[in-house]
Amino acid sequence: MSKAVLLIEDDAALRASVAQTLELEDITVTQAASYIEAVDHISANFDGVILSDIRMPGKDGFDVLSTAQTRDADLPVILLTGEGDVPT
Repeated sequence: MSKAVLLIEDDAALRASVAQTLELEDITVTQAASYIEAVDHISANFDGVILSDIRMPGKDGFDVLSTAQTRDADLPVILLTGEGDVPT
């Protein structure tokens, strides 16, 4: 697996901060502000990890996970949120 991350985060400042941190570790980062921006990058050909916020306007991180599992069941997906609750 390559050192690549598809970073999906709707908060621009947080997205830039996480991307910069990853890039300082020589990780290639593709940034997206929403599911719609990211969906074309989610494929069996993507040789990396998807790192997605759970709570986003419109389609959320669970939609990202579902799409990734449909397109490539082995594609690693990490879901994060700063606003979690017990059911989530």
